[in-house]
Amino acid sequence: MNEATTMVATNVKVFDGVHEELVEGHVVVSGSKIVEVTETMPSTGDDVEVIDGDGRVLMPGLTDAHCHIMGMCHSLPAMMQGDIGWIYANTVAAAERTLMRGFTTVRDAGGPVFGIKQAIDLGTIPGPRIYPSGAMISQTAGHGDFSMTYDVATALGGVPTRGDSVGMTLVADGPTGFSPRTRAAEEGCHADQDDGRRRCTSAYDSLDSAAVHDGRDPQAVNAAADWGTYVLSHVYNVEGIHRAIDAGVRSIEHAHLADEDTVKHMKDKNIWLSTQPFVSHDHHFPTPHPGQARAGVFGNRQPVRRSKKYGVNTAFGTDILLGFRQGNPPDHHKRLSEFMEPIEAVRMATSTNAELFRMCGLRDPYIDAPIGVVKPGAWADFLLVDGDPTMT
Repeated sequence: MNEATTMVATNVKVFDGVHEELVEGHVVVSGSKIVEVTETMPSTGDDVEVIDGDGRVLMPGLTDAHCHIMGMCHSLPAMMQGDIGWIYANTVAAAERTLMRGFTTVRDAGGPVFGIKQAIDLGTIPGPRIYPSGAMISQTAGHGDFSMTYDVATALGGVPTRGDSVGMTLVADGPTGFSPRTRAAEEGCHADQDDGRRRCTSAYDSLDSAAVHDGRDPQAVNAAADWGTYVLSHVYNVEGIHRAIDAGVRSIEHAHLADEDTVKHMKDKNIWLSTQPFVSHDHHFPTPHPGQARAGVFGNRQPVRRSKKYGVNTAFGTDILLGFRQGNPPDHHKRLSEFMEPIEAVRMATSTNAELFRMCGLRDPYIDAPIGVVKPGAWADFLLVDGDPTMT
């Protein structure tokens, strides 16, 4: 929106992203920020755009705490073999689709989306606000190692994979490789570390093995801290989660194999859980051990239930990626109704996710205003919806 533009959304019921009660009134926007939420109809002139909400609910735009803007619109073969111009063209289209589905802010948990973010922020293309993580840093034979089985590992003199060359992944081994790789990723807001293996993405990483050693984890955490931000870790199993927490990782992604003691430990350490409500048909499992993966991850609802039980800071994300976990973000958000009341689900996907986003401190690209709420001074990212999302 042009900074000189004034807009008034009239006759709306406001869900502010926090409180359960809806407030009938009007929302005044100047430029890209909300300046007033009032029960009194403000005066308007010819230079003011008026949108009659006709009694609809005005709510903050939805957010996705674990998105892959580039990965969500490509299969793995397409990412590894497709022309880079075509890949970016598809990513531009995916960004617009994400916005039009009601998601106005996302935390991209792995991928070279800095240019996409810049184009969106400049108004060149439509899309959500993006908190980028950059390339997903992984050890050899880990979650982000997309080399072929016959390739020589880069640690042994092999050439970088296509994923590494386009900035989707970065393979690093040992402290001497991991720290500079993490620093290279700090163009964005988060360092992105793989801390536990699974056989759901690359050809190597099995679900039950914990691949990162304690001596290496702090290198990423320290490098991120030097830039005033934090590390998120893609990890499923108990051992990997504990290693990540001990190293100082502050956001655990996925964690579908977390047991009760591990969830309680996350609460004690004030760790964020950024998880996804997967179901069994989200993945076709072209792997040697589909039963293990399906039973262990997809359809496992316990981490979400336990996080609610113990009061763990929990964020909502989708992780639609590389042809896996099909569907669209709104469909994934609807699944939260299995675990919580509607008000809890919409609060999680608005103001709660925004609390996680703010952990990147002064590197927050949208630090000028709050996200995920409707209040004076906040970014004017909101939706007009039929019905009451806090009730249904």
